[in-house]
Amino acid sequence: MDADLQAGPIEPPAVDSDAGPGAPPRRRSRLGRWWRRAVLVGTVLLLVVTTTSLTYNAVTAGRAAPPKGLRYVQAADIRTRYRTWGRAGSPVVLVHGAFEQADTWSRVGPLLAPDHRVYALDLTGDGYSQRRGPYTVDHFTRQLLGFLSALHLDGPGERPLLVGHSSGAAVVAEAALRAPGRIGSVMLLDGDALDTGAGPPSALKYVLIDPYRTSLLRLGLGVDGLIRSFYGAQCGPACPRLDAAGLDEWRRPLRVPGAETALWSMLGEGVPGLPAAEVARLATVRIPKAVVFGAQDDVFSEQTPRQTARRIGAPPPTLIPRARHLTMISSPHEVAAAVEALAGARPVP
Repeated sequence: MDADLQAGPIEPPAVDSDAGPGAPPRRRSRLGRWWRRAVLVGTVLLLVVTTTSLTYNAVTAGRAAPPKGLRYVQAADIRTRYRTWGRAGSPVVLVHGAFEQADTWSRVGPLLAPDHRVYALDLTGDGYSQRRGPYTVDHFTRQLLGFLSALHLDGPGERPLLVGHSSGAAVVAEAALRAPGRIGSVMLLDGDALDTGAGPPSALKYVLIDPYRTSLLRLGLGVDGLIRSFYGAQCGPACPRLDAAGLDEWRRPLRVPGAETALWSMLGEGVPGLPAAEVARLATVRIPKAVVFGAQDDVFSEQTPRQTARRIGAPPPTLIPRARHLTMISSPHEVAAAVEALAGARPVP
């Protein structure tokens, strides 16, 4: 008898129920098991990270107090912190950019003090002013104009010189457009005033979500080297190294009550700015204007300073050699000289 017949009927090969059409059965089965394990491991890791983040946030929930002896005034609807230098002369008002504060001007203010009354304010959302949204150019401008009124800087014969750094350029530009009769002159410092400028995209608010964003922020603020790295990249080698007091100057405003909530709102809004057509309207305002940039400012393109000067009807821009984005820190004498030159400019006929 034939051997195959003696062995009995032949069983068909087993079919893997996980296999798809045309896929090797055993391979499909293994892939399915690996996928289920990966989902399980990912879920467990997410739970662990979330629990750890929530616990860390609870442990670090204590907030820092603002420094003692700060000066405040009610500017429009914002209790506004400000600094001053000088007691005589024409007024100069310094407006910081995103994530800065009045103290950012501490190297320029004293240089202008012999001939001017110098003021620097904390825009809402930054520094130690009351945090009240929305964090938009409109709201910042209302605060700035309210500040001028509160300190009587826009009365007869006053007409202050406004300097706006980075995104603060949009604020001083809008102030001049809204109240040209109250403003003496305007300087855009390291800023083009546009809403297309550098900064985190508004979509970031969909990526950085709680509790993870709070944990990341608090962890980052605790690392001195990270703060020095950001500062160095924006300021350049000409800037003084951050000591303990300098680190606290940049760190503490983000640790006071309400700072984190305001930060997330500002990141959601994006860096404030104006449409190009709105900025171009500044050319019609008959006041002296100036544009000043660090020659090595990599936040903007090489063409930005000249384009900005042409757009607002200002003379050719002043470029500060070897300076990056924080020129008021790296090059205070050059910035002060540019302000003095603008203060001495003849009124536009």
